[in-house]
Amino acid sequence: MTAGLVIAVDGPAASGKGSVAARLGAAYGLPVLDTGLLYRAVGVAAARAGADPDDAAAAAAVAGTLDLMALDDPALRTREAGELASRVAVHPGVRAALNAAQVDFARRPGGAVLDGRDIGTVIAPWAPAKLFVTARPEVRAERRWRQLTAQGEAVPLEDVLEDIRRRDARDGGRADAPLARAADAVLLDTSEMTIDLAADAARRIVEAARAGRT
Repeated sequence: MTAGLVIAVDGPAASGKGSVAARLGAAYGLPVLDTGLLYRAVGVAAARAGADPDDAAAAAAVAGTLDLMALDDPALRTREAGELASRVAVHPGVRAALNAAQVDFARRPGGAVLDGRDIGTVIAPWAPAKLFVTARPEVRAERRWRQLTAQGEAVPLEDVLEDIRRRDARDGGRADAPLARAADAVLLDTSEMTIDLAADAARRIVEAARAGRT
């Protein structure tokens, strides 16, 4: 395992950051945390409890009692969960409740890979390797549509594109920890890349960051 290597992978929905993070974790023998699943879990738990995900106090209360290790629920991968995650993520109380767990994960002695929207700017601004993974909205929509279709969700591509655009606006416009590229994060546009090409490019970015520290 690589000692002390923390890799921050940020970017918008369906940009490929999750796949890139997973490949980097495998390449460097590091644990990987998909921080978006934490917010999806809060949103889904709030909905199941009958709470309004747009109610800041109610959403924060759910986040404060959430089992952060229960992230293997298939319901967290649905279109609805993605929308709920974006809605609860705007609440500072929710983010505060989840931040400590993310920071603890990032500070593991052996290092870690975290993917999300504010890893390089808020959770681990000290990470030696930072990537901002993105792609054109139309490309991201088609990727998410294919994923949802494979899961058995019947939804028009146009609706998925509208979801993507709405989430981009919400994630980038929220007052607390908005989606933003860290000043020292390397941009990786995966619009024309397969996952293999994107993973190779990401590995080169990490290696360049490591070389810069020596």
